[in-house]
Amino acid sequence: MPEATPLQPLFAARVTGIDLRRGVAAEQAAWLRAALDRHSVLVLPGQDIDDAQQIAFSEAFGPLEATRPGARGAGSPLIVLSNMDAEGRIAPPTDRQVLNNLANRHWHHDSSFKPIPARASALSARAIPARGGETEFAGMRAAWAGLPDALRAQVRGRVAVHDFGWSRGRIAPELVSEAERAQHPPVRQAMLLEENPHGPALYLGAHARSVEGLDEAAGRALIEALMAHATQPGFVYRHVWAPHDIVVWDNRAVLHRATPFDSTTERRLMVRTTIAGEKPTLAAAA
Repeated sequence: MPEATPLQPLFAARVTGIDLRRGVAAEQAAWLRAALDRHSVLVLPGQDIDDAQQIAFSEAFGPLEATRPGARGAGSPLIVLSNMDAEGRIAPPTDRQVLNNLANRHWHHDSSFKPIPARASALSARAIPARGGETEFAGMRAAWAGLPDALRAQVRGRVAVHDFGWSRGRIAPELVSEAERAQHPPVRQAMLLEENPHGPALYLGAHARSVEGLDEAAGRALIEALMAHATQPGFVYRHVWAPHDIVVWDNRAVLHRATPFDSTTERRLMVRTTIAGEKPTLAAAA
């Protein structure tokens, strides 16, 4: 069976003893699901897999989302995160994919703008820059456990509105089309999830625009205070990528973001699969 070695005192673990090129047996899949619940982030090094093998591995955690229209890989289970064009050339800074990469540098939960947001994500490193381009994760169960009582009282039972068009528009007005705004209207998400057997988790991120029951200024102030608390260094694990790493994270227990790199001279190619959620966050709230 695989083994998990903690990478950070509060969450995240390195997993060894499994070769994804050989597939995932039923008992390994059960072990991986339990490990993800426990550790929130699993790092599997040295997994030189192709797209089909990544899909098969990801399906061990559950059914996969189809990539949204407007992203590379739309309609398939794969989303391609890269600063290169189809011929492998570095794309200009104005390229839509490069702008989308800028959005990924903000703390977020994948698919939190959907009525049923993602359960988990798996990201494999196909080409990495010499410097930068790491992925940081913030443990939202640990953040809730360390939250002052005064802030806890403001969170329990609260609902935040997550808005894809609003968040993408903050990066660049042209980054989101009217069709995308129509396809992803604002959705209501619980600010505290209690579905994980290892403890409650805050649920926030870059798509969280406002808080129901509070005026705009008060809602933004609450979201920003919670985000500042949750992303303190003690709650963060930074993953420095090596070629063929694959990292799986629980989207309902961690925030994540990419760190900058020189996208005008360095190539970065990552492929993500996204495990679908089973129910709305409001059903997982207290």
